[in-house]
Amino acid sequence: MFNATAPEPAATTAAWRLALPHTTAAVPMARALVRAAFAELDAAAESDTAELLTAELVANAVEHTPGGTPIQLVVELLPTGCQIEVHDHDPAPPGGLSGRPDGVVPDPWQEHGRGLLLIRALSSACGHRPTAYGKAVWFTLPGAPDPAPAAAPGVPSPRSPGAES
Repeated sequence: MFNATAPEPAATTAAWRLALPHTTAAVPMARALVRAAFAELDAAAESDTAELLTAELVANAVEHTPGGTPIQLVVELLPTGCQIEVHDHDPAPPGGLSGRPDGVVPDPWQEHGRGLLLIRALSSACGHRPTAYGKAVWFTLPGAPDPAPAAAPGVPSPRSPGAES
């Protein structure tokens, strides 16, 4: 059963919630929702990074939690960036999200072990919290800076200090 919810009618945010199957098919579905959400609103946050980190969270939920219940994906686009959460029914915190206490770096030749490292490295914040039915693992990304305003037609662009004519 899939349940996609359209953006909520809030003036400053837009949010989507999608129930994903507890299978590897959830990963491309989650990436597609993130891509569609960012395209719909022309979001300022980095959509490629959001897709990558979302895929890591969903893959971890599928691999490391018991099956049988759907995984929930929540995408919230904010004026300051975005927050993405993955909800599962396992209350155990994700290992390695807050960093490894032993300081061990994952082996680059292994297929596993770098997803949470990517989330810590590429997000502006990440964490997990208990929910009534398990936990939510989340990350936030800041919005991209606004590009420099274009000069009006016939008006020269401002020069940087020290630029010569």
